[in-house]
Amino acid sequence: MKIIRARERILKLREIINHHRYLYHVLDKQEISDEALDSLKKELFDLEQQFPELITPDSPTQRVGGKPLKEFAKVKHPKPMLSFNDAFDNKDMGDWKARFEKIHPGASKHGYYCELKIDGLAIELTYKNGFLKIGSTRGDGLIGEDVTTNLRTIEAIPLKLEIPNSLPIGQTGKFQIPKELVIRGETFITKNVFENINKEQRKAGLKSYANPRNLAAGSVRQLDPKITASRNMDSFAYSLVTDLGQKTHEEEHQILKSLGFKTNPHNKFAKDLDEVQKFRDYWEKHRDKLDYEIDGIVVILNDEKSFQQTGVVGKAPRGAIAYKFSPKESETVVEDIVVQVGRTGVLTPVAKLRPVNIGGTTVSRATLHNIDEINRLELKIGDTVIVGRAGDVIPDIKKVLKELRTGKEKDFHMPSKCPACGELIRQTQDQVAYKCVNKNCPAIKREAIYHFISKKAFDIDGVGPKTIDQLMDAALIHDAADLFTLKKGDLLNLDRFAEKSAENTIKALQNKKNVSLDKFVYSLGIDHVGEETAFTLAKKFKKLGNIKNALLEEFQSVPDVGPIVAESIYGWFQKKYNQNLIDKFEKSGVRILEEKTSAKSEKLAGKTFVLTGTLETLGRDEAKDKIRELGGDVSSSVSKNTDYVVAGTEPGSKYNQAKNLGVKIVHEKEFLKMLK
Repeated sequence: MKIIRARERILKLREIINHHRYLYHVLDKQEISDEALDSLKKELFDLEQQFPELITPDSPTQRVGGKPLKEFAKVKHPKPMLSFNDAFDNKDMGDWKARFEKIHPGASKHGYYCELKIDGLAIELTYKNGFLKIGSTRGDGLIGEDVTTNLRTIEAIPLKLEIPNSLPIGQTGKFQIPKELVIRGETFITKNVFENINKEQRKAGLKSYANPRNLAAGSVRQLDPKITASRNMDSFAYSLVTDLGQKTHEEEHQILKSLGFKTNPHNKFAKDLDEVQKFRDYWEKHRDKLDYEIDGIVVILNDEKSFQQTGVVGKAPRGAIAYKFSPKESETVVEDIVVQVGRTGVLTPVAKLRPVNIGGTTVSRATLHNIDEINRLELKIGDTVIVGRAGDVIPDIKKVLKELRTGKEKDFHMPSKCPACGELIRQTQDQVAYKCVNKNCPAIKREAIYHFISKKAFDIDGVGPKTIDQLMDAALIHDAADLFTLKKGDLLNLDRFAEKSAENTIKALQNKKNVSLDKFVYSLGIDHVGEETAFTLAKKFKKLGNIKNALLEEFQSVPDVGPIVAESIYGWFQKKYNQNLIDKFEKSGVRILEEKTSAKSEKLAGKTFVLTGTLETLGRDEAKDKIRELGGDVSSSVSKNTDYVVAGTEPGSKYNQAKNLGVKIVHEKEFLKMLK
């Protein structure tokens, strides 16, 4: 980017940041998320660093270490350095508590200790007679690498212990430093230092570092300690391995601080999981105010004895868990809009993005759904946008920042020919989508199999799109049914397949030969048939044979199946090609189980629910299951026949549709009462 364009971009960024700061701090309004605003600030910072003549640059103080080392010695840890299992929601935390309470009932009665989970590198420090003797990495948990010389360059790590008059745990008398004292902590690189380092990388024509965590790990393992020193690293201590009489984890932190270690001032005690949740939610919202990256919190049983008694499972202690944050939003630029052909021939516009990190994942594409969505967003190629990502959902564009336009942005137009086969395309009956009608289009066949193996369909372990591409390119399969006739020898001729991996893939395929009727119907990729419609069909017809032989009128009589959907289902099963495909599945040994699902209660019988937004206490699939267990139905779309719309946080367009149609809207608290 030239300085003229940079100056223009910087001025626009400053203007939009000031606008949103004014909304937030003065008017108490918010048009974009904290994460999106932070990403705008980051772009401004990057540009100002790239063109220092536009700002007043600053430089960090550095400590210089000793001579370079040829290699690192190995260090055996006195106790294994364990890792943590992860939790992502309230249910996971409840399950965690149930597991350790089963081993040690009452283990949580003394509460928990909550720590910010620093996204850095775990270290262990050994002090002999009060002086730092050995500093090592986690390694494999049992044996790490001796990086003492490098850790000495970190100012937050004391080279000599402070000697308090007494320990802050109720002991009396002068404290004596033990001959050997072992502590553990985290070393990391702050956001500000990280950006300065990447600025220097770019100046030197070198590749920028991906994230502070990887840079911290690489910095600690430098053979030349001068390089480590130049990284201006920081550190927090969080664990006292040596027994100094501590009874709780909270006391460990108090002792560490009294010995001269830097501890995180934000860590705190929580009496129960409700307080843990509040701590986690607070820091998820406010983490951008910190000068270092955190990706969640660590929750530990506060009572040391209880923690030890719950033991270890695998490489993780039962008495501690990492409670992760939800992914963030970020701003980026739409560099292009391309069109992909789906399994049904529908053309979907996809935004190619300037790569951006969201929730620990590099995002470079986002779905745009259809031309109506592009028009609704008023999106142009070259626009700056806010992109959101949650879980494994495909990223999508939340908002266009029109204030940042330069006038060079371009309109997008749908192509007139299929990008996969070159045949003419036509608009669908509802005029929303464009479709390739060439049944032999290679993209349609391939995407249909991608859909078949997806998580919500057959969910076949170890078989992904790349494997499907290899199998189709080698002419080993022509449709999804061919997957179940593959032999181990077929795979051994393909790249990346050895004896064991080929064997595992065949085993995974054979293990999926028994499938529920609703999943099978969904996996077929019939136009307009999603999870909910597939479930409704299975509940109504019970057997695949009944669906195959049903008349059009029977499909039209199914609740929530309108005329277009009914014709789509009926037409699919009337086509000879699809009839042959069903026969192939049966001949290959795929057994479609008869639907025998019955509700545990009829409390919600006859009631239809639509879910929108994110529920805090239930996953969406779990909420659906609970509705069905009570005899209710779940629909993916709002209509006058909908009884309730359940609205979580950030509800979508279904919320407004419900209001317009007068459908009753219930929020999570009321919904949970209905489920009791």
